[in-house]
Amino acid sequence: MTPSHLLVMADVTRRFGTTQALRGLSWSARAGEVTCILGPNGAGKTTAVEIASGLQRADAGTVSVLGADPWRSSAAHRARVGVMLQDGGLPQSVRPVRLLVHLSSFWECPADVDTLVQRLGIDAFAGTSIRRLSGGQRQRVALAAALIGRPDVAFLDEPTAGLDPHARREVHAIIRETATAGTATVVTTHSFDEAERLADRIVIIVAGQVVADGTPEHVAGADGLESTYFALTDGARR
Repeated sequence: MTPSHLLVMADVTRRFGTTQALRGLSWSARAGEVTCILGPNGAGKTTAVEIASGLQRADAGTVSVLGADPWRSSAAHRARVGVMLQDGGLPQSVRPVRLLVHLSSFWECPADVDTLVQRLGIDAFAGTSIRRLSGGQRQRVALAAALIGRPDVAFLDEPTAGLDPHARREVHAIIRETATAGTATVVTTHSFDEAERLADRIVIIVAGQVVADGTPEHVAGADGLESTYFALTDGARR
């Protein structure tokens, strides 16, 4: 692996009781690229992201994010990693802009709050507490929270779930800009179109294992990404 690989997972396993969630999972993500992770529900995508972001501990294998084990990493290391998970993890009683302003105070050179609020349409519901927001609105706040610190590595778990087409297009633009600025940007998605639009690299996970890893052109092959995905996932799930 080269220094540009800001994330490396090698032969990682994770078990929950009798369920083997990850089975020798190996993949990496590089600075300045969008890595899209595809896979069926229950494939291990979220588990992989939570291990890489230090929220879970692997049972075996090695994990390196910015040169350190994320499970044992310092607060300074964690400040360089942005995380957006499906459950959001957002405080429920606060209003969105107040939360983002508060989060921005933790960093020396944060992203501009007003710009993120405007681009993500958060200003339209700025006066509403997070507990009263729709799922799509919470997604936008969670994305802004993950990116406010200009992270070196960003994990975005289905960032466009529940968004309308206009919001989805803006989120795609922000993700692309984040990667172009040098961030290793990891996006889990169920959308083939999203992966084709965003990805510099695609990783397909099935039953806790990587079944394809490469550029979109390499992974899709002659049959296209959707056909290749179903051929890989159907065969691996039997």
